[in-house]
Order: sequence, then C-alpha cells, then structure tokens
Amino acid sequence: MFKKFFDSFKKKKEESNQEIEDIKKEDEIEEEKAQKEVELDDMSKEKDEIVQEEVELESSSQENDTIIEKVFDSIENEKNIDDEKVEEISEEVDSEELDLEQDIKIIENDTIEDETIEETEEEKKVNLFERLKQGLNKAKQGITDKIDSVIKSYTKVDEELLEELEEILITSDIGVNTTMEIIEILRVKIKEKGIKDPQDVKLELKSIIEEILTDDNSKIDVSKSPTIILMVGVNGVGKTTTIGKLTKRFKNEGKKVLVAAGDTFRAAAIEQLEVWTKRSGVDIIKHQEGADPGAVIFDAIKAAKARNIDILICDTAGRLHNKSNLMNELGKVFKIVDREFPEAKKEVLLVVDATTGQNAVSQAKTFKEVCDITGIVLTKLDGTAKGGVVLAVKNEIDVPVKLIGIGEKVEDLQDFDAKNFSEALFG
Repeated sequence: MFKKFFDSFKKKKEESNQEIEDIKKEDEIEEEKAQKEVELDDMSKEKDEIVQEEVELESSSQENDTIIEKVFDSIENEKNIDDEKVEEISEEVDSEELDLEQDIKIIENDTIEDETIEETEEEKKVNLFERLKQGLNKAKQGITDKIDSVIKSYTKVDEELLEELEEILITSDIGVNTTMEIIEILRVKIKEKGIKDPQDVKLELKSIIEEILTDDNSKIDVSKSPTIILMVGVNGVGKTTTIGKLTKRFKNEGKKVLVAAGDTFRAAAIEQLEVWTKRSGVDIIKHQEGADPGAVIFDAIKAAKARNIDILICDTAGRLHNKSNLMNELGKVFKIVDREFPEAKKEVLLVVDATTGQNAVSQAKTFKEVCDITGIVLTKLDGTAKGGVVLAVKNEIDVPVKLIGIGEKVEDLQDFDAKNFSEALFG
C-alpha cells in the first residue's frame, strides 16, 4: 500500500514538473513573441522614418527644381539683356583686341630696336622719310597713281581733264568742299601761268596740296615745363597706342613723363596703358575700372606737381553711352585741368582713324564743339588708299595735323610735315 502511494505521488510530481515545463515553454514562446512584436514595431518605425525621409527628399527635390528653374529664368533674362548690349559694344571689343595685338607687336619690335646701333641725325631723317613713303604706299596708289594714269591719257589741258582730277580727289576722301577749292585754285594757276602740258598740272596740284597742309603750328610744343597733353577721340581710333608711343618718345628725349589712365569706362584700357608705361619706365596714375575720370585727372595733376613732371599725358573716355554723356564728361575734365593746372602748357590732341574716311571729319567737327583742339593725330594711314582725308580734316576743321601714324613701330608715329607728306605722296 505504501508503494502504491509512493508511485501515485511520483506520478503526480512528474505531471506537476511537466506542467511547470510546459508553462516555462509557453512563457518563453510568449516572451519570444513579445520580442518579435517589439522588433516588428521598431522595423515599422524605421520604415516610417525612411518613408518620411523619402517624402522630405522628394519635397526638397521639388524645391530645388523650382530654384533651378528660377535661376535659369534669371540667367535667360540676364542673357537677353546682355545680348542687347553685346551688339552695341562688339565693334569696340574688336578694336580693343586689335589694339592689344598691335601693342604686343610694337613692344616686340621695340625690343629689337633698342639693341640696334644709334643712327646719325641725317640717317634718321632719311629712314623716317623712307618709312613715310612706305606707309603712304596705299594712299599713293589711291591718289597719285590714278592722277598719273589720267594725265598720261591727255595731250592738252582742258576742262575735261580737271573734271577727271576732281573725281579722283573726291573718291580719295579729300571731301567735296576741299576738292572744289583745290580745283578752283588749280584752274586759276593754269590760266595765270599759261600751262599747256598736262604733266605740269600734277606739279601745280602737288604745290597746292602742300600749301593747304602747311601750318606754322603743326608741331607738338612740349618745350615748356609743365605741359599737359589731353588725348581725345572715340574708342578704337588708337588713342592708347598713340599715348604709348608718345610716352616712349618723350622719355627717350629725357623728359619726366607721367600718364593718367582717364579712360575708366573701356575694358582693358588701363591695363593697356600699364603695358606701355612699364615698357617706357614711366609712372601711371590710375583708379579702378568705372571710376570717375575727373578724379583720376585731378590726382594725376597733384602727382605731376609733387614730382615736378615735365609732361603729363592724359587718356580720356571715348564712349559713354551716347554723345551727350561723352561730351559732358570731357567738359568736366577740361574744367578740372583749367582750375587745377593753369600754369601748364596745354595740348588737346584729337585722335582720328584715317581708315574711316569722311567719318573722321565728322568726329573732328563734333569734338571741336566742346574741346579747344590744338592738333589732330591721324592714325592708320598705312591701312587706307584714301589718304586724302588728311586734307579734308585740316581744311574743313581748320586745325593742324600734328602727328600721323603710318605703321606699328614707335617711329611710325611721325611729326606731320606738309612738304615731306606731299613729296612722299606725289614723288
């Protein structure tokens, strides 16, 4: 009986242990299930966060697309505005690039030139005249050679010959008014001297042209110290290059030279002048691009006084949106010079491009309205067959031609001499 009781107790204990084991397993399963639910919950949260980030990225992308569209719209608008300006300044930029290329060539030529043996005064005169003849070769072909051809076709001097000569002079950019004046004087001289040979007509024509071009004030006067030279003219005519050549010339003559970069509106104008001044070993007064030109000239005058400068050469603006603005700016500069530098000898040189023909005469007339021009600088004569513009400018503006440009080298900017010019042109 005791054994049965013990077996029964043992069996119950085993069943109890089994129940406890089953409960533990159930607890473990529940715990594992709870853990998985937590993990699933965490994964769900991560998923929600990822979705949220994707939403935010998409929103940000849309905002960026909007910004980019606005930027492109802005760029397009600016481009349209710039396109309107491009056409306006394209010719100016082309001329500036040409000027820079010419300056580089000139400086290279000057480097070779500095290494040559110094010439005698007589040799220099001969060489300068030869360079003048070479520089006027195109003009000679456009004027003298045509005159020779016409004269050879005539055996007598008559009105028909004069009419053909008149046509040649007009097409050589001498201008209608100047041509009519020359032909009238020629007609009178033919009658007075009883000229019968057409070849003698050419000699008389040469004499008349030389007489028109002759002027007692055809030389730049820098004998007095201080002297201020103001260079005026539209952009592209060669103002900066002319200043560079004059700077080198005066420095070689032993003058103390200072340059004022007063053209603050043209791109690269200041840098271009700096190249020349460094080459010549002279100082330059400059402000930043777009500064007030009057302020630059004012500072340059102060510097010239403080340093006892012999010659102050001032560049001026050549293009300020329209003619009125340009002339007003020049008027302001001249007032500053008159007020701050009254003791200086003043030269106002108008630079015009010979290749522009009669337009050079129009420019001269416009500038003369606001400037007391003392001389004309006629550049690029070597590049035109219509060298008669020299006569037109001198005669119609009544201002002497003081300098002519017949090439790229420094010595190709020559003092104008009426006798040498007519001799080189007519032979």
